Amino acid sequence: MARVILFNKPYGVLCRFTSADGRPCLKDYVPVEAVYPAGRLDADSEGLLVLTGDGALQARIAEPRRKLAKTYWAQVEGLPEESSLQLLRAGLDLGDFVTRPCSARHMEQPADLWPRVPPIRRRLHIPTAWLELKLEEGKNRQVRRMTAKIGYPTLRLIRWAVGPWTLEGLAPGTWREADIPEKWR
Repeated sequence: MARVILFNKPYGVLCRFTSADGRPCLKDYVPVEAVYPAGRLDADSEGLLVLTGDGALQARIAEPRRKLAKTYWAQVEGLPEESSLQLLRAGLDLGDFVTRPCSARHMEQPADLWPRVPPIRRRLHIPTAWLELKLEEGKNRQVRRMTAKIGYPTLRLIRWAVGPWTLEGLAPGTWREADIPEKWR
């Protein structure tokens, strides 16, 4: 049976098992052979990374046409109004592609959120807000580009969930094995 690893990727860690320049990468945290990321997170994003050695499962998780929802928590600069969230929900033209419609809502700062190292920049007179976005695609820097397009740059980005899997109970830099949903076997 295929192995599935859930990893809470810390800020600054590369989503590959090798690093030519000595930057932290997956091999520094996940001592498991023959698993590979099913999708990626930028080095400056945090959160859930799913790894598996099963190519078909990897495709099911990562390919946008499969429409597997991914949930992101974005701390943004400023306080977006409902009309701005509606722009996100409807889909945005980012120049090289138009995003699919998605779910976007305000949320409270997550209660048990770990501190980011290094911390995000703070501005004394500019408030921040937390948004939850659920996407069925995941193009390069998409959430950051979407929030910037509506005028609210992302300061911190955490992927909370990929399909049925979440970060629940998983500290940054740690991993655990997970079950594959019955319908995917």
